[in-house]
Amino acid sequence: MKFSIFPAIVLFAIFGCKEEPKKEEISVNYPQTKKVDTVDTYFGVDVKDPYRWLEDDRSKETEDWVKAQNEVTYGYLEKIPYRNELKDRLSEIWNYEKVGAPFVEGNYTYFYKNDGLQNQYVIYRYKIGDDPESAEVFLDPNKFKEDGTTSLGAVSFTKDGSLLAYSISEGGSDWRKVLLMDTETKELRGDTITNVKFGGLSWKGVEGFYYSSYDKPEGSQLSAKTDQHKLYFHKLGTPQSEDKVIFGAKPDEKYRYVGGNVTEDNRYLVVSASTSTTGNKLFIKDLTKPESDFVTVLDNFDSDSYILENVGSKLYIVTNMDAPNKKIVTVDAKNPTPDNWKDFLPETENVLSAGKGGGSIFANYMVDAVSNVKQYDYDGNLTREVKLPGIGSVGGFGTKKENTELYYSFTNYVTPGSIYKYDIASGNSELYVKPEIDFNPENYESKQIFYTSKDGTKIPMIITHKKGIKLDGKNPTILYGYGGFNISLTPSFSITNAVWMERGGIYAVANLRGGGEYGSKWHDAGIKTKKQNVFDDFIAAAEYLIENNFTSKEYLAIRGGSNGGLLVGATMTQRPDLMKVALPAVGVLDMLRYHTFTAGAGWAYDYGTGEDSKEMFEYLKGYSPVHNVKEGVQYPATLITTGDHDDRVVPAHSFKFAAELQAKQTGSNPVLIRIETDAGHGAGTPVSKTIEQYADIFAFTFYNMGFEELPKLKNE
Repeated sequence: MKFSIFPAIVLFAIFGCKEEPKKEEISVNYPQTKKVDTVDTYFGVDVKDPYRWLEDDRSKETEDWVKAQNEVTYGYLEKIPYRNELKDRLSEIWNYEKVGAPFVEGNYTYFYKNDGLQNQYVIYRYKIGDDPESAEVFLDPNKFKEDGTTSLGAVSFTKDGSLLAYSISEGGSDWRKVLLMDTETKELRGDTITNVKFGGLSWKGVEGFYYSSYDKPEGSQLSAKTDQHKLYFHKLGTPQSEDKVIFGAKPDEKYRYVGGNVTEDNRYLVVSASTSTTGNKLFIKDLTKPESDFVTVLDNFDSDSYILENVGSKLYIVTNMDAPNKKIVTVDAKNPTPDNWKDFLPETENVLSAGKGGGSIFANYMVDAVSNVKQYDYDGNLTREVKLPGIGSVGGFGTKKENTELYYSFTNYVTPGSIYKYDIASGNSELYVKPEIDFNPENYESKQIFYTSKDGTKIPMIITHKKGIKLDGKNPTILYGYGGFNISLTPSFSITNAVWMERGGIYAVANLRGGGEYGSKWHDAGIKTKKQNVFDDFIAAAEYLIENNFTSKEYLAIRGGSNGGLLVGATMTQRPDLMKVALPAVGVLDMLRYHTFTAGAGWAYDYGTGEDSKEMFEYLKGYSPVHNVKEGVQYPATLITTGDHDDRVVPAHSFKFAAELQAKQTGSNPVLIRIETDAGHGAGTPVSKTIEQYADIFAFTFYNMGFEELPKLKNE
């Protein structure tokens, strides 16, 4: 991500003294949460769901419950003496200029920039050949709504750069509006499209664009099930009611996720269709032949495959079919089925992601969760291995075919993200933008270790902290994980983690099974009836940190969001003795009902559902956090976070988990839920809200680890 320049500023160190901290308890009186006799029966087994009523996000009762919970939570947080100190420091370190990589559209060069504490990034532009200092504001999302809760989503220009389609999210919802702009005059056209969800925007010439959406659900738009996704085409100058369904209209063939994009040469429309977050069918349509039908490339969900590039009718396809770590194949569009595929870049021992531009294909291999990039020509010949600035994560190896240079980002846990300009012909990288931030990487260290999980599997973990800390078991530590949906956690810098670490905190990230760090086999080792592997991996990570004196259970917090929120919920209910603080964010916590909300049914590849079989029901019920809170157990101090507009993982998951914990908690560890208003699953959250949220999370964590004051800093 996008930054400026770097000062030689020296920060401060950590603990002077690590005596056992002491602090006064803040009393908590939880709101009463009523119970209703709601029972579901699965394979002859009755399952009580006393807090089902909290699923109704439109009811006055739920609204009152949210207000009462927030009143208690904020009342508690306001009594932590250093909460404002953390907020001030987060605001201070956040306040630096962040500049994104430039990109050319038509006659202009565009880039994103945030002056420091702006809630949303602003798009600037200048005419090609002009001085970048002459850049003007092109689109300012901070003007969408005063409090910054309406954010900019997808942005798509016509090939000639004359028109822009962009989506906006209101209050953090995944439902979007799409607006059209004349880029020369910056005036909006009248073609506003509403009720758009998932999928991008892709132009067909200047005639119109493709977008995806669901049939509008009955009931609440924020929680009701959505399960028929369709690809539409909007023709400029016509009402949305006349938009044609291009794909997904067959009622006997429902897809939960449909996406369409036009190839760079405007020749093909490529459609990916899937029923789950893993596996997709693939189709192409020749746009030079208006009456042509879709041609099937893949007719099953057994792999993840997409078209990276085309040269005329020659397609370059990235796939994990018979290649768990992915490979690139080529095929002619006239006969594109797998029996005609030819290996272009065969599978290797490392997981592949790919980009293209300037006449080259870039293979970004993940080696133990860090990047290694190789450049190839279109015949598959290795041009060079790209020399990267260091060990970490890169992104952005892609640009238009006619460009001679591209811009890529580099970051790791101690290096704020910088942008480099790369000459495609020579392979030379040149620093383009570096952040001027009050953080000195030289004062920190980041080390990858491998630990052993319960079944003997070796799991990588990267541990980052201030140099010179004592391994005495008293370092406040956040252990972070995800472990699902083939998603890889690769090293990246975080402003919030910088504030945690400068106070002596350790930040550890475990690359659990269920993720994508070692390909689809690693992913599949953490799904359905193997999901316990993910929790065991996380538990073993915590045990490693404790056994090696990085921390102890009194100074350990576990954190994760979404599927990672499930990870935290399952871990804290299975091993409440292992940590002092639990921080589940926007978590999937009711594993028997997750698939009944919004697009949740699409997660079944990873989770299975309670209706699949008695075995699957019993397995899910066996770890579902909502169903495994027990009377008489002391759970860790818990701060659950969610947003009232989260229509990805609906907040009812968090509501029900909080109610169960508050009703059954033994001992004095608090259980609080912080419900952000006008906020969703995370994307587009205003900077002001993000700063407030992390100030609260860190304050809660330090306080419940026993710190009456923040750990002291000392001069370097």
